[in-house]
Amino acid sequence: MRRLRACLGAAAAVTLAAAGTTALVASSASGATTALDNRWYAAAPYLMPLDNDPPDPAAIMDATGLKAFQLAFVLAPDGGGCTPTWGGTAPVASDTAVQSVISTIRAKGGDVSVSVGGYGGTKLGQACADPASTAAAYQQVVTRYGLHAIDFDLEEPEYENSAAIRNEIGAAKILQQNNPGLYVSVTTAGTADGTGWFGKQMLLEAKAQGFTPNNFSIMPFDGGFNGAASQTGALANFNTILQSTFGWDQATAYAHEGFSGMNGRSDTGEYFTQADFQTVLDYATSHHMDRFTFWSLNRDRQCTPADNGGRTSGTCSSVAQNAWDFAKYSVKFAGVTPPTTPPTPTPTPTPTPASCKPAWSSTAVYTAGDEVSYGKHNWKAKWWTQNEAPGASQWGPWQDEGTC
Repeated sequence: MRRLRACLGAAAAVTLAAAGTTALVASSASGATTALDNRWYAAAPYLMPLDNDPPDPAAIMDATGLKAFQLAFVLAPDGGGCTPTWGGTAPVASDTAVQSVISTIRAKGGDVSVSVGGYGGTKLGQACADPASTAAAYQQVVTRYGLHAIDFDLEEPEYENSAAIRNEIGAAKILQQNNPGLYVSVTTAGTADGTGWFGKQMLLEAKAQGFTPNNFSIMPFDGGFNGAASQTGALANFNTILQSTFGWDQATAYAHEGFSGMNGRSDTGEYFTQADFQTVLDYATSHHMDRFTFWSLNRDRQCTPADNGGRTSGTCSSVAQNAWDFAKYSVKFAGVTPPTTPPTPTPTPTPTPASCKPAWSSTAVYTAGDEVSYGKHNWKAKWWTQNEAPGASQWGPWQDEGTC
């Protein structure tokens, strides 16, 4: 689910790769800690730290026992170039906001992986000239945050671009070589037969480059799925694809396979409940799969009518739940029993709705930062837009700023 100049450090990356040398993950100002067990990085749910009403990771850790978070998404700059940014707008090089989130998590004994790519926006594999320059851009992220894990989310529209996928897979291989012990996951779209044509082409590219990540994960949602049975069927079919592509036996394929779900109501109106997650978790653990994650912690709470209004939301699940119900399945996958009694929450006052911004107009042109009101919510433009109604798509140009 998820934006041309040569990148800084590309020559260094080429030299390292050519020499076959390795570079240890550097320490960072954000206080890199000793790596967690890889099972935690395999269980890390996605969290958007800058968008979709980010929840407090410390509160989630206290309530569920979760230790690892998958922070999303690093992209190329919206204005062009081969340097890493958060969401296309916030340069990693000068970031303090995400670094603060990471420091909070690490101070409580947790850690993070960073996800690059996603649905929408320009990916670094599209913007950078080659695998080496793409890897150099991602190495900036690994080094700045002292990462022990990284996720390559390769999907629409990037995975339809063979050159971009060659850059991404090549970059992943270089990072794996130059950062010993780095946990690398590759996430792509799921279909009923496992993954589609472009997903299979991505696997063939990985085979051609001799690259094997810790896992290839599929996202079995937004493709006509109907509960857990359809998802486990897709996982079984994807296992067969991995076997035939890489020449693995079934057990080896499962050991390199992952699941990345969507909690609650999907973008296309499918529903995945807690019971569905339990069924898929049982399948993943019984088949010794390598990863179980979901999109997203920002959505792991119950909607109110004002939050949701009958649509898929980026800030709640659209199903009946207690806060952080779905995070507990990730904790179980990591091999830990979640707390049975959640901490007593600190009461917070009911917020007063903000005043409404000027009404959205279908004929007006809006640029990044412009604010409007629509459907009794205020909205902020993420990028240039015209005649795209706020809330029409979760991944559209408008960020929901709440009721007004």
